[in-house]
Amino acid sequence: MIDATLPQLAGGLFLSDGGLETTLVFLDGVDLPHFAAFVLLRDYAGRERLQRYYRPYLELCASTPGAGFVLETPTWRANPDWGRLLGYDSSALDQANIDAARLVSFLRDEWRSRLTGPVVLSGIIGPRGDGYVADAPSSAADAAAYHLPQAAALKKGGVDMLSAVTMTTSVEAIGVARSAKTVGLPVAISFTVGTDGRLPSGEPLREAMEQVDADTAPAYFAVNCAHPSHFEACFADGGAWTARIRGIRANASTRSHAELDAATELDIGDPADLGERYRRLRAPLPALNVLGGCCGTDDRHLRAIRDAWVQDRVT
Repeated sequence: MIDATLPQLAGGLFLSDGGLETTLVFLDGVDLPHFAAFVLLRDYAGRERLQRYYRPYLELCASTPGAGFVLETPTWRANPDWGRLLGYDSSALDQANIDAARLVSFLRDEWRSRLTGPVVLSGIIGPRGDGYVADAPSSAADAAAYHLPQAAALKKGGVDMLSAVTMTTSVEAIGVARSAKTVGLPVAISFTVGTDGRLPSGEPLREAMEQVDADTAPAYFAVNCAHPSHFEACFADGGAWTARIRGIRANASTRSHAELDAATELDIGDPADLGERYRRLRAPLPALNVLGGCCGTDDRHLRAIRDAWVQDRVT
C-alpha cells in the first residue's frame, strides 16, 4: 500500500482503463446481471476474463515512457443494495471487494517490471442508486454509513486509495469522502453530469465540488460517464476550482444518459475526436493528468487519448 502522498498528485501522466462493463457486455458478450462486473470474481474463468480486460491498457501504459497507471477495481456495483439483488449477503460482499483488490494487486505485480511509472491501486465505490438518477441517499451521514463497509473491505484488500465514481449528488459524495477518512485512505470524487453540464441532482459541477471540499476535502476530483461536449462549457469562466480536477473518464458517445440507457447497441463514437477533446481540456484544467474512459470506450479510445496527450507535450 502507498502510504505517502498519491503519486498522481505530483503531476505526470497517469493512464487508466476504459468502459469495463460496456466492453464486457457489448464487445465480449458477457452476461453482467445489473451491470455488475464484480460477479465475475466468483470463479476462475471470471477472474481470468477480468484480467484479460485490463491487460491491453497495461500494455498501452508500458509503451508510454514514464506514464503511471491507476488500476481500478471492478466494484462499481459492489455495495449493499446491488449486492442484495445479486444474492450477496454482507460477508460475501465484503469478500468480493477484498478479492477485487487482490485481483488488481496481482496485476500490478505481474506488470511491475514492464511499467516505468508508478501503479496506484484504486478501490471503486459506485453510487447507491442507478448512477444516472439522483435518488439516494437522504443525508451525508446516511451515505457515509452505507458506503463504509465497502470502503473498509477495499482497504483490507490492499488498495492505495478509493475512487467514488458516477456520483450524482454532492450529498452522497460527501458521505463517501467521510467513509474514506474513517478508514484512513485518500479518495478521488468523480461526478457525472448530463448534457447541460449539471449533476443529475441539478447541481452545477462547481457547486457540488465546493460542497464536498467544504465538508471533507478529497485528494482530487474527476468527471466520468459523460462526453466532454457535455461538460467543456463548465470550465469557460475558469477559477481556482478547476485546479482541483485531475481525472477524466469520459463516455465515447455524445448521447444523453437517457439515450444510453435505452440503447441496445454500443456507440463507440469517434476515438480520434475524443482524444482531441481530452487534449483541449489541458488548458482549462491545469492539474488534469489522470486519463481513462467510461461507457463505450476501450483500448482504441485510450490509445487515441494517449497519442493526443503525448503529441501535445512534444509540440
